[in-house]
This record gives sequence, C-alpha cells and structure tokens, in this order.
Amino acid sequence: MRRALARGLAAAATLALATALPALASPAASAAETSPLRYVALGDSYSAGSGIWPPDPQAAPQCLRTTSNYPHVIAASTGATLTDVTCGAAQTKDFYMPQWPGVRPQLDAVTSGADLVTLTIGGNDNNTFIGAIVACGSAGTATLGYGQPCKDLYGSRFEDDVRTKTYPAVRQALADIRAKAPNARVAILGYPWILPAAFDRTCYAKMPIARGDVPYLRSLQTTLNDVIARAAAETGATFVDLSAASEGHDACAPATSRWVEPVLFGTNTVPVHPNALGEAAMATRTMAVLGL
Repeated sequence: MRRALARGLAAAATLALATALPALASPAASAAETSPLRYVALGDSYSAGSGIWPPDPQAAPQCLRTTSNYPHVIAASTGATLTDVTCGAAQTKDFYMPQWPGVRPQLDAVTSGADLVTLTIGGNDNNTFIGAIVACGSAGTATLGYGQPCKDLYGSRFEDDVRTKTYPAVRQALADIRAKAPNARVAILGYPWILPAAFDRTCYAKMPIARGDVPYLRSLQTTLNDVIARAAAETGATFVDLSAASEGHDACAPATSRWVEPVLFGTNTVPVHPNALGEAAMATRTMAVLGL
C-alpha cells in the first residue's frame, strides 16, 4: 500500500514537472524567436544609396547616405534593428580609419552581438569605378564612340589593380568582420551592371563609351565581382550575385526600368550609381539569397 502510494506520488510529481517546464521555458523561447535581427550595414556609395532622396539625417553630409538604401529596405522588411554606417566613396581602408573628420572607422560598428552584416566594397579601391568611367568616357568622346580608345590606352591596368590590390584588401576586410562578429551572417553584394552587354548608339548619348570599350568595361566589372566572390568564399561570407538579376537594368535602360543612373540625362544627383529602384532590387535579391 505504502509502495503503491509512493509510486503514485512520484508519477504525479514527474507529470507536474514535465508540464511546468515547457510553460516556464516558453516565454524565453518566444522572446528569442521575436527578438529583432541586429543588423550592421557597411560599405560604399552603392550601399549608402548616394544621390537618392531623402538623405539620412543620422549620416554625415559627406557620406551622401539615404534612408532609401538597400539596408533600410531590408531592415524595414525584416523588422531588424539597423546600424547603418555606409558612406559614399568608401574604400576598404575606411573600415580601419576615419573616412572624414567625425566619421568613425566602419568596423567600429561591428560587434560580437551582430546577427547580420551586409556591404558593398572594392569599387572605389584604386579609383577603379570613377577612374575607369572618366578615362573611358573621355576617350570615347574624343573618338565619337568609335574604336576601343580606352582599352588601347590602359590595357590591363584596371583589371591588374583589381586582382593584385583590391582582392586582398576585400578578403582582409571580410576576415576582420568575421573576427569581430563570429556568429553573424555576412553578405557582400556584387555590383549591378553599369553598361549593357553590347554597344548601342542610343546609349552613347547617356554613357559616352566607345563601341569597343563597352566589353572592356564589362570585363573590368566582371573581374571585380569575381574577386569579391572569391574573397567571400574564402572567408565564409555569402556573395550576393547581381549579374543575372541586373542584366537589362543598366544605365542605358529606360528610366522606368534602369537600376543605375547614367552619366548624362539621369535623375539622380550622383551619376553611375543605383537609383531607388536599384536599391530596392538589391534588397530583394539579398533577402532572397539569405532566406530572410
């Protein structure tokens, strides 16, 4: 009798404990499930959305950052808590030193508590984007769009710089982000197409690049995106490839469908940069790749 009673009390106690534990654990589990992503956005003008309205009141004026950039779109879509330190004209060196007076090194924003870090970087290293566009635009204007004057003048110089200088700098930056935020998902975006796949005389009025230099600059952008993808693979980051998604949305596409603004007759104050449609598309692609 006593043994049966003891067994009954023990069973009842076990059942009560088993019932109570999930109830006690559920508030913490629920809080963890609903806790917003701690999201840090780093990078250059393609991440800052330079030239797009409205400006971000929390950014230094020199950074030309907008609240319509892809980090803000991602944060709004996911409910993430965003720390945005993107800044126009940033190079990888600006992750480690102040880009402007009062603008802290971007890596200072990355902490061990970060859940997500996104960035675009590398396009400004060695003056790649601006240098190549200005050089090839000047050369194309001089030949009225004929020939390949930029390729003839500069040869492999731009691509050599990307392979030997930009690649190790991007790889190191990604490794340092990983070291500061070991548990975060790190996603580095490639750059969307600036020029179409083939020369178009109507495009020349907006992007004065000579016929033979269109594939030359496309090759340069391919090389840049390739080294970024390689650096990502070697550091455990996710590469968000925009090549296929941005095809047909280059700076020569109609205003209603282009993601990047042209040198001439564009709608943004900063040419050869994504517009609001482009930033939204970059956000959509990034969320799809990350499964957000």
